[in-house]
Amino acid sequence: MGLLDNKIAIVTGGARGIGAKIAERFTEEGAQVVLVDIDQESAEAHAQAISLKGAQAAAYVVDVSNTDAVKELVTQVVKRFGRVDILVNNAGITRDGLIMTMSEKDWDSVIAVNLKSVFNFIKAIARPMIRQKAGSIVNISSVVGLIGNGGQFNYASSKAGVIGATKSAAKELASRNIRVNAIAPGYIQTAMTDKLDEKAKNTLLELIPAKSLGRPEDVANAALFLASDLASYVTGEVLRVDGGMAM
Repeated sequence: MGLLDNKIAIVTGGARGIGAKIAERFTEEGAQVVLVDIDQESAEAHAQAISLKGAQAAAYVVDVSNTDAVKELVTQVVKRFGRVDILVNNAGITRDGLIMTMSEKDWDSVIAVNLKSVFNFIKAIARPMIRQKAGSIVNISSVVGLIGNGGQFNYASSKAGVIGATKSAAKELASRNIRVNAIAPGYIQTAMTDKLDEKAKNTLLELIPAKSLGRPEDVANAALFLASDLASYVTGEVLRVDGGMAM
């Protein structure tokens, strides 16, 4: 028996990185997963890779910042699977730069993908979850949404917004047996951190009491906990997965 047996989960940004690992972890615990991503080739490849392991996964391509497109996608998923039990809002981008030189385009694009997408998906999924009188929503924020970060004015703002959205949605939906929580990852081993030279990595490690980078699996395990019935009395929470960075 898995923690998510027979559950239907949507994971945005599910083709690569943390989103891909969350999708894999969910299927290991019995869920059927819908991977949502803008990269059709990567999404379909990852869905196929999951399916080859004996799990069920489907890929959908959508611009998560497009409200109408997200509404239509959720309608299609509910029609196909009958319900949606779990939503993981993981899609995100960075367009780093100092505030004095940051373009309006870089501000708008990060807010649209990282924050507006959370609004779009929660708005679209709320009614189906209310009708089924159950659901779990996990929003992927960031430690920089809690403490800020120079050169990431847009990213930190978007991730702080995700935390506010999480707490507000949790209060609105708790009486309908829908839980809404957030995860705030710190520095996680990804393709981006792999490219850092030794000096840059050592500088990062100085900021982390645990003296190591996190793994995508660490975030995936936290998402599994919050999505499952193990967290049935947890809502409006922000779970840091950061090695103690934001203590």
